[in-house]
Amino acid sequence: MVHLSNIYTRSGDDGSTGLGDGTRVPKHELRIAAYGTVDEASSTIGIARTHALPDPLPDRLRDVQNDLFDVGADLCVPGQAGDGLRIKESYVARLESWIDAANSGLEPLNSFILPGGGSGAAWLHLARTVSRRAERCVEELIARGDDVNPLTLHYLNRLSDLLFVYARVANDNGKLDVLWKPGGSEEESA
Repeated sequence: MVHLSNIYTRSGDDGSTGLGDGTRVPKHELRIAAYGTVDEASSTIGIARTHALPDPLPDRLRDVQNDLFDVGADLCVPGQAGDGLRIKESYVARLESWIDAANSGLEPLNSFILPGGGSGAAWLHLARTVSRRAERCVEELIARGDDVNPLTLHYLNRLSDLLFVYARVANDNGKLDVLWKPGGSEEESA
């Protein structure tokens, strides 16, 4: 259980921060950027949840926020801590089932979507892009040889897909989606 009595410790005033195993690293370290971006994704999802979203999106997005703390916990401990890993295949499978259920009620796309529509959908699109950035950070950690739970990468990949589909659901099941029209800005200004 987490117990926070003091919010500030002053231990990071030198530009370092502590990982889950107690190791001190610079705050600009890629691992810190990875789990910091995961936290940013969760915060963006939190903003989306303050807007009117159809059921079951608010509850599922709250579950995702909880999952993202698990992702961050996996990322803050160097290496794969054996039984301590939180993200498992079941997390990824759950997202896939939610994507399939939500996507089944949407019309197929014949164009890319411009982020926007309703305010809840716009925030979900932003959360999607932040999730993609977190995914790129994790992939870079893996590519440089850091020992990282690979399921964090799978989870973040699926999460961005879920957020895309949920943005469409929030846009009245795609009716409020703004479609990309190649060259459309040129046509309108002519």
